[in-house]
Amino acid sequence: MFATALSCALQGLAGIPITVEADIAAGLPGFTIVGLTDRAIQEARERVRAAVRNAGFEFPARRLTVNLAPAEVPKEGTAYDLAIALAVLRCAGRDISLRDTAVLGELALDATLRPVTGVLPMARSLRAAGVRRLVVPLANAAEAAMVEDLEVVAAPSLPACVYHLDGSRPLPPAPPGDAEATAEDDGVDLGSVRGHIHAKRALEIAAGGGHNLLMLGPPGSGKTMLARALASLLPDLTPDESLEVSAIWSLRGALHERPPATLRPPFRAPHHSISRAGLVGGGSGYAQPGEISLASRGVLFLDELCEFPRPLLEALRQPLEERSITVGRARGSVTYPAAFTLVGAANPCPCGYLGDETRRCHCGLRELQRYQSRVSGPVRDRIDLVVPVPRQSYDVLFPDRALDEPAEPVRNRVGAARARQVQRNRDLLDRERTRTGRRRRRTAALVTTAGTTPPRPSSHVNADLDGVLLLAACDPTPAATRLLSIAGDRLQLSARAFHRVLRVARTIADLSGNDRVDEASLGEALRYRGETAR
Repeated sequence: MFATALSCALQGLAGIPITVEADIAAGLPGFTIVGLTDRAIQEARERVRAAVRNAGFEFPARRLTVNLAPAEVPKEGTAYDLAIALAVLRCAGRDISLRDTAVLGELALDATLRPVTGVLPMARSLRAAGVRRLVVPLANAAEAAMVEDLEVVAAPSLPACVYHLDGSRPLPPAPPGDAEATAEDDGVDLGSVRGHIHAKRALEIAAGGGHNLLMLGPPGSGKTMLARALASLLPDLTPDESLEVSAIWSLRGALHERPPATLRPPFRAPHHSISRAGLVGGGSGYAQPGEISLASRGVLFLDELCEFPRPLLEALRQPLEERSITVGRARGSVTYPAAFTLVGAANPCPCGYLGDETRRCHCGLRELQRYQSRVSGPVRDRIDLVVPVPRQSYDVLFPDRALDEPAEPVRNRVGAARARQVQRNRDLLDRERTRTGRRRRRTAALVTTAGTTPPRPSSHVNADLDGVLLLAACDPTPAATRLLSIAGDRLQLSARAFHRVLRVARTIADLSGNDRVDEASLGEALRYRGETAR
């Protein structure tokens, strides 16, 4: 007897349909699972055997072989338990219909189904492969139902799944999981932060264009509070962006911390004791996404930036430029999105009081140099905005007046600037592709006039612009061009710094409603850049 069931394996965010083949032959009773599996799948033999018996079905007392095909694809995890059990039952003669159906889930010994990680990216891949129906545990139904044109059935147990598939007791399909702006705690309202006019302006610019930000100030000055207020300024994600973020969180098994249908951008704040694998991704088998991928489309907040080991900060250099991270392991390399906005907060020195008007700094010169050198020049060069956060006086913290400007009007300005730049940048990108496409019709890859691949910003915000598109989007006035030339010589800006200054100036102009980057916008961008250029 021979029977099959369909499941899925993951390589990063890419899913590979896996056919679970079961064969019963004459011979002594035995249960063998093959197909380049890990220990968790080998242990599925005992889970499946106990679950089938406790569900009231007869487990075949013959030679049983299960193969997970294709055999050359590495497989890991417990998501294959349900598919193995159904293939065995079909092989034993149970009339189960699995046409255009895939199954995912871990079996408990009492035959109930337990949730597994990575269901959302697996559901997306299975639907792309032509699967029309997916059976998952109850706890995974919400994320799987976010995939369009896929019928999701939430089964509480193995018997319920079997009776549904044989038609005797059908289960209702899970309702579609449309993305929505669910009410969440976005952290701190900007209006509750007293003073810090320049820091609030920097937050508005960072939110408007997705720019990296570093805040420097003594302990207790409000750096962490300001960073958490940034989350309240960010606009909602698009449904496609929300699906991408939820797929990463599903793979990491972190959807219990974030509703899968929410449109709010993620906010991650790892501690400085985090490992390299925890920050950028890694682990055994195929590498798992790290904090920079969980923060994609949102904010990665590194509090006490200078307390992070230098190798960890150096590992951020490529993701800050490429907006993605590729992690290689023995089983293969995987690439995860890492389009995050970096927000760092740091004390100016180890004791924290360098430059403070009220307290004296006791740090020695070598100690100060060692502390500040943890953030290298190349990392600082990738930070667009540097703003001081000084200590606030009592009169500023406890004034006899209403709160400062709340987050709502700032969020409206940010939303309008984002809408303006997204439309403009998308039009520029389409125009550049059309122009280069006419020029190189016989070439598969589009090229610019300089002979390089045109940038393909994933979110079309100003922080993603580069090369020809950046100059076309900025269209600086003659006065702004002269100012940039003079400032570049005086501040010794690198080529990367020139581009980042232009991106920030373009965002400032968008917040003001200007079509061109003028001298005022560029001057403000240079003021925020001064610290990183020294």
